[in-house]
Amino acid sequence: MDIAEQKLNALKSEISKYDSLIIAYSGGLDSALLLTVACQVLGDKVLAVISDSPSIPRSELNAAIQFARDTGARLKVITTGELDNENYAQNPNDRCYFCKTELYQDTKQVAKEEGVRFIANGTNLDDLGDYRPGLVAAEEHQVVSPLRDARLTKDDIRLIAKHLELKVWDKPASPCLASRIPYGNSVTREKLAQVEEAEEFVKSLGIRELRVRHFGDKAVLEVNPLYMDTAKLKLGEICAKFNQLGFNITEVKEFESGSLNKLININAKR
Repeated sequence: MDIAEQKLNALKSEISKYDSLIIAYSGGLDSALLLTVACQVLGDKVLAVISDSPSIPRSELNAAIQFARDTGARLKVITTGELDNENYAQNPNDRCYFCKTELYQDTKQVAKEEGVRFIANGTNLDDLGDYRPGLVAAEEHQVVSPLRDARLTKDDIRLIAKHLELKVWDKPASPCLASRIPYGNSVTREKLAQVEEAEEFVKSLGIRELRVRHFGDKAVLEVNPLYMDTAKLKLGEICAKFNQLGFNITEVKEFESGSLNKLININAKR
């Protein structure tokens, strides 16, 4: 038995501890793998719940819905109202806590209607070493984390997903659009729409892994070094498009995951 099979079996073992599951699903690699394997183990006793939120790009939402359908999973799309919560909209450094609290509260209602006791998320072992206030919300709402409990890292998850030939196995991480706005700067639908359209335009140029950081009238475009030459070649088009969106200044730099977290005290705890 190879390493991928061993790790897959460890995940199946964790999932088999539950007779049914609601999965807080985003369509990212982690939750997509969890949904796939949960369906293999529990069949139609699994329900994926995904939030239709302004902080989720339409392309990501549509892709997530399609993946769930291709998997044969049951899926429910809900609408969350985190932007109506001033604690979230003011964008404190624990913004994710309020977002996840909203998500889990709404998902709990679905679980109650479905008669399902447990909600699962896609938290993996590597997430525990990062600044993630949303993990506090998960703990408060007794959300389970089978990937973490199976001791799976992000690399393990990619390995299993590739083994299962999931089309998302090499999908780059794609945090919510609100993560592009520096802490302390308010999150609005207008800003989220600006970032979404800017990123979709850059992706249309063939640049796969990127972030557009929103600094008022300045956009900082971060791209994976593999695509830096393309970004420089297309810089005129990018600047023109960004200017149309309201960014008077465009800066291009190498992509750095979680770069905005460096602007805060990462030891801050809720």
